[in-house]
Amino acid sequence: MTFEAWTVFALFWVVFVTTPGPNAVNCISNGMAIGFWRSLPGVAAILTQASLFLALSALGVTALLTTSLVAFSIAKFIGAGFLIFLGVRGWIVADTPPRVAERPAGSIYGRALAIAVINPKSVAGYLAAFSQFVQPDVPIAQQMWVIVPTALTLTAASYLTYTALGAGLGRAALGAVFNVWFRRVMAICFIIYGVLLGTSQPAMRA
Repeated sequence: MTFEAWTVFALFWVVFVTTPGPNAVNCISNGMAIGFWRSLPGVAAILTQASLFLALSALGVTALLTTSLVAFSIAKFIGAGFLIFLGVRGWIVADTPPRVAERPAGSIYGRALAIAVINPKSVAGYLAAFSQFVQPDVPIAQQMWVIVPTALTLTAASYLTYTALGAGLGRAALGAVFNVWFRRVMAICFIIYGVLLGTSQPAMRA
């Protein structure tokens, strides 16, 4: 990958990982509820998903998923139901003070990983990256040595920032009313993402 190609890829990835989506909402919610350091397993889960999707994209598995209507539909409805569930639950408990003891690291990691894996934005982004920036005449292994560190570094920076933003909002003296309504906005975002996922259509190829 040339320096010019790497620059274009890096700019694409910055936009990709900084555009707010379910992962960002979850990072903000975690930061607000349990603080920055306790939320780090959630960021680790996103990096796990990113590593997995980079490998799968290189192998073409995600491309196969989008060309299979049945597989896409099953994944779509499971993911949509999960996001809507999180949104409804978040709205219900918005006025209940979060209890750190009830959010072990494993639970934070598992929830974040589930959200990241079923995120349709991720599939679209990784497919776009590999269809637009990978050079077919260059061995994929050589290109991955450039793509993977760049993608993971920018992904970590983005979601650490979202987590810090949430932690800052949680510490700020903004009042209980604002805190409740902000958490409800986050819950609505989950529901919206779930509905959008449930009504999305695969990009079928001829």
